[in-house]
Amino acid sequence: MGKPKDGEDENMAAWLLGVNTLKIQPFKLPSLGPQDVRVRMKAVGICGSDVHYLKTMRCAHFVVKEPMVIGHECAGIVEEVGSEVKSVVPGDRVALEPGISCWRCDLCKEGRYNLCPDMKFFATPPVHGSLANQVVHPADLCFKLPDDVSLEEGAMCEPLSVGVHACRRANTGPETNVLVMGAGPIGLVTLLAARAFGAPRIVIVDVDDYRLSVAKDLGADEIVKVSTNLQDVDQEVVLIHQAMGTGVDVTFDCAGFDKTMSTALSATRPGGKVCLVGMGHNEMTVPLTPAAAREVDVIGVFRYKNTWPLCIEFLRSGKIDVKPLITHRFGFSQKEVEEAFETSARGSTAIKVMFNL
Repeated sequence: MGKPKDGEDENMAAWLLGVNTLKIQPFKLPSLGPQDVRVRMKAVGICGSDVHYLKTMRCAHFVVKEPMVIGHECAGIVEEVGSEVKSVVPGDRVALEPGISCWRCDLCKEGRYNLCPDMKFFATPPVHGSLANQVVHPADLCFKLPDDVSLEEGAMCEPLSVGVHACRRANTGPETNVLVMGAGPIGLVTLLAARAFGAPRIVIVDVDDYRLSVAKDLGADEIVKVSTNLQDVDQEVVLIHQAMGTGVDVTFDCAGFDKTMSTALSATRPGGKVCLVGMGHNEMTVPLTPAAAREVDVIGVFRYKNTWPLCIEFLRSGKIDVKPLITHRFGFSQKEVEEAFETSARGSTAIKVMFNL
């Protein structure tokens, strides 16, 4: 883009500069390739990983070593298209899938592009994110939104995609009764996705009363409050079985701790599946042998693939309503960016914090 032309504002972005240090600074965009589009961001959500980076400058094995633009849950309006782009035109409202895979490796070729070792993903170091006035992105990762799906809902396709991909991995359908461990943002989108996939009965578990009440409002059949104490697993499994009233076919662990995974493995019926979605702990001590003796399958989940069209259809048709998840909204000023991240990090009544740019 070079220097902004007269009357054109300089592109600004929220830069992560150090622990608990975010600053709005200029962000020079790369030139537009023939298959790229330039998108003016309108809605950007804050994810747990964004907060993680802010607090610790790392998330799992990804470490921030130099200033990085944050944010990856986003939607906006196309401003300019590359010479070969045919799928969108300027003025189109689009939701952005944040990961650019290589399309050359074996994993990409077999369709599992989410596992591409060369993935370039918004706000995963050293790749810059999308909490900015504008970004440049491949057109094939910009999905047009129908008129009755808002830009905020478009940004929610990213977290919703995690739930949709998990449901696909676990073969969720009208014959699978589902248990969800954790009623944070990912637990809640997994609940919504499981219902949209036809799960007849869904029980959700958490330590927090407020989050459980939100889950109930979103359509959970039963809620079970648990402790953080590992000694309570056996009696809590009894409570979960009482709440379900039948066998647990699939459990989604959306927290990823020793206790949640131990509960998931113990609560799931013989021959059922446990899907590990949350990544709370890198290493866990869990009762794997008894679960293996009951042929409980453990399934890993990493991000998502080919989920945006289905997410958009779920939103358009009304099968999923993500609007109640958006609890806080902020503008794009230095003060508001800091406040928004503090709000998201505090948790309590915040589920999804959204920037309106």
